Amino acid sequence: MNDTKIARLAPITTALQWDRGRGILLIGLLLLLHLLLGLGDSIAALLRYDRGAIAAGGWWRLLTAHAVHLDLHHLILNELGLVLIWSLFAADFNVVEWCVVVLLSALAISSGMWWGSPYVTWYVGASGVLHAVMAAGAARHWLTGQWDRWILLSGLAAKLIYERGFSQPGPMIVIDAHLYGVLAGFVIGVALTLRMAIMRKGSF
Repeated sequence: MNDTKIARLAPITTALQWDRGRGILLIGLLLLLHLLLGLGDSIAALLRYDRGAIAAGGWWRLLTAHAVHLDLHHLILNELGLVLIWSLFAADFNVVEWCVVVLLSALAISSGMWWGSPYVTWYVGASGVLHAVMAAGAARHWLTGQWDRWILLSGLAAKLIYERGFSQPGPMIVIDAHLYGVLAGFVIGVALTLRMAIMRKGSF
């Protein structure tokens, strides 16, 4: 690819937040999710959220459940969500902060299902964490006064209200994970944004 073509692509990659190595990181995450799916049902069963297995000591499932999926269709839907959310929020936090968002929200979602949704006997998928990531980004946009803050917050609230009161989710869709994800992500996003503001203030 010559320099002219690269220059033409630069505005697109910047708009999608695939620049500065972020595109490579996104591709790496997508490949990792595909690799986990390709390892088969036995690995998925070992990594999924399973109340009985967690009670027996399989604590790693509180985290790993959010990286495995039912099938290719389920994975692709979550990957499309990841690409969209990445394009909206990737630059709002650095890599370490996003790791904090993902890990803490994954634990919060699993803990929420353990304590608040005991009828959920097993769970797989990244949708809960994706809701958390979006909520963290929306919190950042809200606190920093960005133009789209009310659109993002209203969209999240409307989706939760629709899911809780009007939709009829399929048997494999755990909408409780979405609620726990939004709550956790918003709190973590607020905490990280305030921390950034305090650090900047202290540097002057």
